[in-house]
Amino acid sequence: MSVAGKMIAFLERSSWIRQMFEAGNRLKAEIGAENVFDFSLGNPNLEPPPLFRSVLESLVIQDTEGAHAYMPNAGYAATREAVAGYLRQIHGAPFEGKHVIMTCGAAGALNIALKAILNPGDEVLVFRPFFVEYTFYVDNHGGTAVTIPSRADFSMDMEALETSISKKTAAVLINSPNNPTGKVYSKSELDVLGSLLERKSRETGRTLYLVSDEPYRKIVYDGLEVPSPFQSYRHSLLATSYSKDLSLPGERIGYLAVHPEAEDASLVLDAAILANRILGFVNAPALMQRVVQYLQGASVDVTAYQRKRDTLCAGLSEAGYTFHKPEGAFYLFPHSPIPDDVVFVRELQKHNILAVPGTGFGGPGHFRLSYCVDDGTIERSLPRFKEALKPYR
Repeated sequence: MSVAGKMIAFLERSSWIRQMFEAGNRLKAEIGAENVFDFSLGNPNLEPPPLFRSVLESLVIQDTEGAHAYMPNAGYAATREAVAGYLRQIHGAPFEGKHVIMTCGAAGALNIALKAILNPGDEVLVFRPFFVEYTFYVDNHGGTAVTIPSRADFSMDMEALETSISKKTAAVLINSPNNPTGKVYSKSELDVLGSLLERKSRETGRTLYLVSDEPYRKIVYDGLEVPSPFQSYRHSLLATSYSKDLSLPGERIGYLAVHPEAEDASLVLDAAILANRILGFVNAPALMQRVVQYLQGASVDVTAYQRKRDTLCAGLSEAGYTFHKPEGAFYLFPHSPIPDDVVFVRELQKHNILAVPGTGFGGPGHFRLSYCVDDGTIERSLPRFKEALKPYR
């Protein structure tokens, strides 16, 4: 066979997701996309804020020498300094530009972080449910993702985490606000996590890293703030992007930040910068780097997402669905009315609703709805959700 056996296995693992998407595409072709209620993809439907457009236009018309030339592998110095200034402000740690690496989105940041810290056979602990690509990212660099349960409200199960840490453990990977649950980990949780990792680092004789994936940091509701992992644990690495808070997923721009006081911080940064080149991510897009330099702290209007969340939650609650109301991001993760969430998602398709089974996120018995869609889609879908649930009540 000309295709790698591992990739065949990966394709088989993800085949049900392809089947859902393909069924959705067939449905749109049959009855028209406007008649299909597509909650399957986390593709922001809000346009970037006006400041993005004005900065972009001003930079495009500038005749700057070398604007499209190669740059240092870590990115433009001015952009890295701008990001570091923002990080100092919100995380309270002494960041400098040298602690930031500009990347091709959060995916690029996560991959260079894992490339920098993993040896073959190392394990990365991930709480379930989780973003589906994490297991592939860890495998990319010779590691194994070990998934561990969360509590019923999707908070971290520290007892399960502690029993899962071994001499093979290299890192814990968290995602807050979480995809697919919308959970935001509390400051007290992060403090307990930091203390546990400090103790286990001493016991195992190796530094255990905390890798925090935070592309939804600015998308939180009801006055909630996302606590800083850097304040709870110094051996922390943060991966993020501007895909969600600036609605720029197609521009593939993000960064990796390493806590200035992390053990071997300089060596980790050097390794990650090299990884940025040898993995083929060199460089983060030049134009977007220059744009985000002037957009630190900017965001889309998050109240629009909160309105969508509230409309969807109210409608599904009235229909009889049960769920934990998301605190951030733009996903809802309701309980399936039957144990087999894949079967129920297929039932939703009969009502022209596209959702994603929770099984693929390590959360069987749930399904994910991405509500970054227009308000009309949400409102028109609610009677269909109610109809879909009737046979199971």
